[in-house]
Amino acid sequence: MENFVLLHYPWFRALHLIAVFAWMAGMFYLPRLYVYHARADKGSELSETLKVMERRLLRAIINPAMISAYVFGGLMLWANPALFHMGWIHVKLTAVLMMTILHGLLARHRKQFLRDANPHSHTYYRVLNEVPTVLLVIIVIMVIVQPF
Repeated sequence: MENFVLLHYPWFRALHLIAVFAWMAGMFYLPRLYVYHARADKGSELSETLKVMERRLLRAIINPAMISAYVFGGLMLWANPALFHMGWIHVKLTAVLMMTILHGLLARHRKQFLRDANPHSHTYYRVLNEVPTVLLVIIVIMVIVQPF
């Protein structure tokens, strides 16, 4: 299996990046939908439309993309365990863990909107919308610059 992974490493790297791009696109868009949803009247046509959009985005794009990013990233780490001896990979993986926690928080918020029980203002979601950007900056700098 290890030989297979090493032989196809460039493909796994490409698929990992594609999955990360899709995951991040969803992580940027979902909180933006929540900004609009928090301002919509409960039970309105807009609110019901946003519920459908949020569910589809989370289930059809964000969840599969996150799982794929983990699978292909995990295969690359398995094929190259020497990466664990570099400091930057630990910072990157910590940022990925934080992105995953944010992902779970956004999924929880979707369930609150689904029950018309959102406790947060649109301002909260505007601030939350910036977190994926900060985490992405950290991840990209760690992978490209490898400062330590």
